Amino acid sequence: MPILGSFGAGSSKGFGLTSGAVAPVEVDYLVVAGGGGGGGGYGAGGGAGGLRTSFGGGSLDSGSPFLIVLGESYTITVGTGGGSNGQGGDSSVAGPDFTTFTSNGGGHGGGQWGSQPGGDGGSGGGIGGQGNEGGFTPEEGKDGVPSFNGGGGGATGTGSGQPGKNGGAGYSVDIEGSSVTYAGGGGGGGYIHSHNPGPGGSGGGGSGGPRQGNAGQPGTNGLGGGGGGSSGDTSPGQGGGGGSGVIILRAPSDYTWTVAPGTNSTSTAPNGDKVAKFTVTGTAQLD
Repeated sequence: MPILGSFGAGSSKGFGLTSGAVAPVEVDYLVVAGGGGGGGGYGAGGGAGGLRTSFGGGSLDSGSPFLIVLGESYTITVGTGGGSNGQGGDSSVAGPDFTTFTSNGGGHGGGQWGSQPGGDGGSGGGIGGQGNEGGFTPEEGKDGVPSFNGGGGGATGTGSGQPGKNGGAGYSVDIEGSSVTYAGGGGGGGYIHSHNPGPGGSGGGGSGGPRQGNAGQPGTNGLGGGGGGSSGDTSPGQGGGGGSGVIILRAPSDYTWTVAPGTNSTSTAPNGDKVAKFTVTGTAQLD
């Protein structure tokens, strides 16, 4: 299980160096991994990417900000979404002299007419995938539904089975200055007459494919949503791909972020705090 590094003896609040004269800065974080792809062949929804945060005071707030060392380069890895029946990629922050901090990619949705179970991950894919793969407290995500072609797990809600087949609900965080919901699970696919597709969970989960062998809808990029499962009939379709993840870091107003590449961005929160947002893999430095 990934752990946080420490600064000095007896500290366990967040990232930092074990020695050195430069005092670290407390930085809040949101780390969302890539969502899992939906299942193909009367498929279940993919699980959302794992979500870990220190911001907002809600049920998933760890209360433990990073300790960032000024002037050091940090490697920011943004997890990609999984393809049909594919696992989402992990998202992580890493710097010098300490262990990488990680949220785990979402589990793929099960499928192939129920013969393929869902995958484990940050949130679990439908047909039995287990969430919170990292064993974290608070949990990074929930389980997929155990039953046939149901919804994948989200950050705060498990997927559901027949008749709704909903993807699990995500989690709202206002770390940039306005509330955004992340990490919703994918909905289950439809099947013949009375079995309609399930909707994706709040937070970017893709809906299941409609009847007659249609593909599931993709999860939303930048939110870590799970992909929707395909429908099943005479010709099974493909599951929707999972959405890519995101990493957002928020530092006090006295400091400045430098981020690369230019696809990533910086902004100022309403209270003056400095925000760095990463939608692709890159680097961050705080000065």
